[in-house]
Amino acid sequence: MNILRTIKGICPVIILTALLLTGCKRFSTKADYTFVVVGDNRVAPADTLNDASTANTYQLNRMFAEIAALNPRPKYFFFLGDLVLGYTNGDTIRLVRELREWKKLYLSSPLAKTDIKLIVVPGNHELCEKIGSGRVSIKAYERIFVSEMKQFIAGDNGPKATGLIPATDSLMTDQSCLTYSFDYGGDHFVICNTDPVDRESRLPYHWLEHDLGSAHKQGARHIFLFGHKPAFSPPPAHDGLDVYTSNRDSAWAAMTRNKCDVYFASHYHLWDSLHPMNEKSTWQITSGNAGAPIAKSWPSPYFGFTIVNVNSEVEITSMGRDADREHQTAPAPDKSTTARAHFTIK
Repeated sequence: MNILRTIKGICPVIILTALLLTGCKRFSTKADYTFVVVGDNRVAPADTLNDASTANTYQLNRMFAEIAALNPRPKYFFFLGDLVLGYTNGDTIRLVRELREWKKLYLSSPLAKTDIKLIVVPGNHELCEKIGSGRVSIKAYERIFVSEMKQFIAGDNGPKATGLIPATDSLMTDQSCLTYSFDYGGDHFVICNTDPVDRESRLPYHWLEHDLGSAHKQGARHIFLFGHKPAFSPPPAHDGLDVYTSNRDSAWAAMTRNKCDVYFASHYHLWDSLHPMNEKSTWQITSGNAGAPIAKSWPSPYFGFTIVNVNSEVEITSMGRDADREHQTAPAPDKSTTARAHFTIK
């Protein structure tokens, strides 16, 4: 139905102007709230101990309980991938079992009894298989992740498969439920799959430019992105989105151009923050310290999570407890969780 024909006696120009103004109110409501972010809790193969979840259950359960007890209570909890060990050598039944056992841990935790919304982002351990010295994403694993984790997926407006068509993101599979966006409290949130099939360690920067540009132009107060692999790996590592620097730089330029506040990632089992380009660019925060194995070369490691307090500014607080390199999956009641880093993005 043509709306201009249904309202007689009113100038079409006035109607169009009113519609445009209504569209601009997308981010008119501002809210103060917090959210939590972290990734990487899966154990090493030798530490599964016949636990089908393949999670570091002590650290995971403790984290769930501590987040549930936070005051103020967070609106969202973003888990940035590598929930489970995965890499199942084509055994899709095992991957399904690992994800279901992980869900059981969550559903039996105090966190599941709160109104904190859990949003889960896929990591390479859920989506990939080790082939030679690399990791290759598997189409069946993408389908399993979407099917098994659907209650923790908060959107479906992401990019579709295009194939190798010029001026597209050359996606081989439908990413609409793996990379997507949503709005809350005057702010814009973007979930990114950093390992699409045949596009591993890359972001769909054409889609990102459109999505971020729309949010920025319509007045988003803050824009936050969440992906498993960081755009800039901590030295001397080189296993994030910097594997394909041209793609990474194009995606980062879209973030900075559209005034994105922070790109949150994990993949590396540590906590780190940096301004990768300059003081006006988007921040990167790597929060991969949920309980996955710790490299010996990383100094002063700690397990924990990151709290983000959102108002006109963005307050970042990294919460953690000292990690025991020799007993990473064992209870450590004497190690309290405290603020380890804190800063504000204005």
